[in-house]
Amino acid sequence: MIRKMFSGAMLFGAAFLAATPAFAQEAVEAAAVPNPGNNAWMMTATILVLLMILPGLALFYGGLTRQKNMLSTMTQIGATAALAMLVWVMWGYSLSFGDTTYEGTLGLFVSGGSYFLSGTDASSTAATFTDEVISKYVFISFQMTFAAITAALILGATAERMKFSAVMAFVPIWLTIVYFPIAHMVWAGGGLLFEDGALDFAGGTVVHINAGVSGLVLAYLLGKRRGYPDEQMPPHSMTLTMVGTGLLWVGWFGFNAGSALEADGSAGLAMINTFVATAAGALTWMVIERVVGHKGSALGFCSGVIAGLVAVTPAAGNSGPFGAILLGILSAAICYIAVAKVKAKFGYDDSLDAFGIHGIGGIVGAIGTAVVYQPFLGGPGDGSTALGAQLGVQVFSVLVTIAWAGIGTLIAALIVKALIGLRVSEETEFEGLDISEHGERAYN
Repeated sequence: MIRKMFSGAMLFGAAFLAATPAFAQEAVEAAAVPNPGNNAWMMTATILVLLMILPGLALFYGGLTRQKNMLSTMTQIGATAALAMLVWVMWGYSLSFGDTTYEGTLGLFVSGGSYFLSGTDASSTAATFTDEVISKYVFISFQMTFAAITAALILGATAERMKFSAVMAFVPIWLTIVYFPIAHMVWAGGGLLFEDGALDFAGGTVVHINAGVSGLVLAYLLGKRRGYPDEQMPPHSMTLTMVGTGLLWVGWFGFNAGSALEADGSAGLAMINTFVATAAGALTWMVIERVVGHKGSALGFCSGVIAGLVAVTPAAGNSGPFGAILLGILSAAICYIAVAKVKAKFGYDDSLDAFGIHGIGGIVGAIGTAVVYQPFLGGPGDGSTALGAQLGVQVFSVLVTIAWAGIGTLIAALIVKALIGLRVSEETEFEGLDISEHGERAYN
């Protein structure tokens, strides 16, 4: 009897064990599991965007300043990025992409929940544009680098005269009332511009128009640098600026191709567009220099590279290669006019042309995306949205971004000005911010 009971138990156990893999397989199939290849690509893309900030943007901006302000410029960029990262994980991710979706008007501008990344662990996932998912920590990190570089880009307009303490006070306020709501509006389900159908693959509005307009507002509030425009203020090291330009271009592949959120054909399209639009922008700027009677310069090459990169950002996965080339050419031409003519006419001191290239190039790219998206130019659109209708959507997204960034930046800057002031003293500016603000020199 005991032997029969034992044999029956063995048979039941064997049957249970045989069935267990089937149950486990069904459970695995039911749960979304990140594809390791997509995760690996997104981790790489995230690090590439960090490369854009440090050392890319730091060298690019640092080389463009005068020698006495190089370390100050680089330190402001690095500290801004570091502060933005901490703010992002505390409340920035929540306001931009949080798990709580608010009903009504509030949900058009921000989300909630997920403060201090609550509810997120190593098993958490984030959706992509297909049925795939990636690890949520990877998505959070990727978007964190976007917030960091956007805040750092603003500093090109304020270089050589804004206090370090003022920058550190301005950044968290600006991120909270400007960047996080715009990121939500454009990229999050339920966001105002997302629901309107705005096309912004990697940040034409969220990053470039946002940073450029914010920089322009600060430039006006700060006033001109001592001696500008009568005193010549050439870049102290075009060599370092060229190195920074190269690092920005390399890192931008993470910025654009990474915004596909997968290692797929869309990422490949963004990749080739990031090559050809940038090449077109660089050469166009140098050709224009020759046409107007100057020599094709290294500064012109670097400016054209950035103009092409900025313009193709919103169109990276929304354009065919020849549409991207068109955007690169158009952006370089219009940004050249903004930098060489418009800035002088209006008399504002956008030190390193953050508005002239990022703001203007972002506007060109955001509006131009409606055109290059169309299938008759080789774009990925299916023709279901008429060109005129998409143009209207894109123009509306640009206007909303300009208004939100302009008003929000003004509020943030006036708060900081009232509390601690924005600008260094005249003596500090004359001596240079490296020594006065940080007690160091770039070169001995």
